[in-house]
Amino acid sequence: MKYIFTSLVVVALFYHIILTSHAQVVDAGMKANFEKLSKGFEEKGLAEPYKGISENGTIETGLYSIEATGVTTAPVVKAAKDFLLALNKEEIKKTKYDVNDPEWRKWMNQHFYVRNGIGFYEMSEAQRQAAFNLMRASLSAEGLKLSQDIMKLNHTLAEINNDFQQYGEWLYWITVMGNPSGKEPWGWQVDGHHLIINYFVLGDQVVMTPFFVGSEPVTAETGKYKGTSILQREQTSGLSMFHALTDEQKKKCVIELSKEGNNILTEAFRDNVDLNYAGVSASSFTAAQKERMLELIKLYVDNMDDGHAKVKMSEVNKHLDRTYFAWIGGSDDKAVFYYRIHSPVILIEFDHQKPVGTRQVYGSRPSRQHIHVVVRTPNGNDYGKDLLRQHYFTHPHN
Repeated sequence: MKYIFTSLVVVALFYHIILTSHAQVVDAGMKANFEKLSKGFEEKGLAEPYKGISENGTIETGLYSIEATGVTTAPVVKAAKDFLLALNKEEIKKTKYDVNDPEWRKWMNQHFYVRNGIGFYEMSEAQRQAAFNLMRASLSAEGLKLSQDIMKLNHTLAEINNDFQQYGEWLYWITVMGNPSGKEPWGWQVDGHHLIINYFVLGDQVVMTPFFVGSEPVTAETGKYKGTSILQREQTSGLSMFHALTDEQKKKCVIELSKEGNNILTEAFRDNVDLNYAGVSASSFTAAQKERMLELIKLYVDNMDDGHAKVKMSEVNKHLDRTYFAWIGGSDDKAVFYYRIHSPVILIEFDHQKPVGTRQVYGSRPSRQHIHVVVRTPNGNDYGKDLLRQHYFTHPHN
């Protein structure tokens, strides 16, 4: 009996190791393939220096400036310092990067991407809580919940595929760029399957893009986290915005009638996309339509902490008449679709995607059970790059 109990403990420990390890180290062949794929994407995606999302290949200047917002970043600075204090020297060595390091641009939605930093799977409980405290200080309550729900749904995907090597709740990595400071530029990044947050800080200013969220499945119908569901308001509110348009506005808004595949344009390693405005201009909207558009944008911006979300929405509002709304796909209650909101200072893409890890459940056509969302700061300020450029111009660094 004692032998059986000991054997069960050994087996349990073995599976604990497997279930808490990350995809890049479980299988030698898989590791080599993942490394090759990742290197290929990085070489191609980082071949050009950062420029930013532009229209007609031209960056519009003068959109961003270093200025006081009146919203403190002290809680974020403290939480970042506390997180780093929770790490040992070796962990800090692989987690810390220079504020201007290309590591910012090395993120990817796909599960196979080989990431740097410290993984949630390898953290102690105290370190994991310190990491979540950093996210909690930086995000709104809604933003934190969305992030944690995405992580949970990645566990659901592992359950569906019976594959905890490639998927799982803790297969997410965090890095810190620069030294957390109330004056000098710095930031942090979380990177993993369907969740990427880039959070740049300069004084009391914050830029939280590129921001990628999504899931497959979007709603857990089975398993440990059954009932967990994300991005339903963004889906419903986007559809409501489309239905609020007049027939003439809809003709301009729809850029493709049929949605047969994936339409999102500015995911990983697409920092320099040349993207012209398309769809219907908010300059043609009534006051009620403009308010509805602002509420839709706010759903995405409100993933930031409340104070900085208000600052960003003020910036968005200034350019509302230069904001375009574009649509691909159907518009009935069960339709799959893509929509894009594009202005000089914000780009939002929402896309119902073709199943990848759930084809055996949901088929091969675009599905509401696989959603990708990306938020960008066009014209050179993703990762806070334009603010950092201005900072270095006035405060030269050796």
